[in-house]
Amino acid sequence: MKQYTRDEVLARLKKKLASGYAIVAAGAGTGISAKFEEEGGADLILVFNSGRYRMHGLGSLSGWMAYGDANAITLEMGERQILPIVKEVPVICSVNGTDPTRVMPVFLRKIKEAGFSGINNFPTIGMIDGNFRVALEETGMSYEKEVQVISLAHDMDFFTTAYAFNVEEAVKMAKAGCDCLLAHMGLTVGGAIGAVSTMSLEEAGKRTKEMAEAAKDINPEILVLCHGGPISSPEDVEEILKRAPIHGFVGASSMERIPVEKGIRETTARFAAIKLPQGAK
Repeated sequence: MKQYTRDEVLARLKKKLASGYAIVAAGAGTGISAKFEEEGGADLILVFNSGRYRMHGLGSLSGWMAYGDANAITLEMGERQILPIVKEVPVICSVNGTDPTRVMPVFLRKIKEAGFSGINNFPTIGMIDGNFRVALEETGMSYEKEVQVISLAHDMDFFTTAYAFNVEEAVKMAKAGCDCLLAHMGLTVGGAIGAVSTMSLEEAGKRTKEMAEAAKDINPEILVLCHGGPISSPEDVEEILKRAPIHGFVGASSMERIPVEKGIRETTARFAAIKLPQGAK
């Protein structure tokens, strides 16, 4: 494990961009995911509570539900499974910023002491809409709380990444000092437990472009990555890069769940197709 300051993470990412390659951030729900994401060339590794559920064969949206303490799960995953495995890549801790049971300055210090180099706002209520979202906002569990945590982390010299779902949220996070905006297009399609319905790549490109431009109006140096919805393959990412002025991609299901589903299924099927030699009993 190697811990980095905010400036050191930014320098690594800018060096990658200067080489002509897109930034790749990868979610890791297990140590083996983190190990091979690093070997594959990931620039950042993010730890999400949803990664534990995802790699247990459950839908990623489990991370939004009251099935466990999101902040405790993510911290434990990082300390025991991810940070001991990763050698050089900066590791980012996802923080549930609306958690009313945490004193955030104290919790962020724990995250820094554990060895994380940055934070992310997850699970985020930006994913929630309708009456439930209104009720959350009215009772103090608001997106603004997530913005405040990003601002606090920035002041504590964390590298900060932040999910935003629309232009208004992108502007708020840019003003809070977010280093890397993650333009979220919704639950990732594909695989056995991914979303089925989503927007088109064209629409995802349009929304990503709008968020990127709005954030850059606030901070021209902000990094922007795309995520989710129909963006689930390298080819999809290349298409979005043509449509929006962004710097790369952050993937979780697309980085670990979908490849594992395919790899295990196909490998097991090949073993299961072995026939006994003629005459064997």
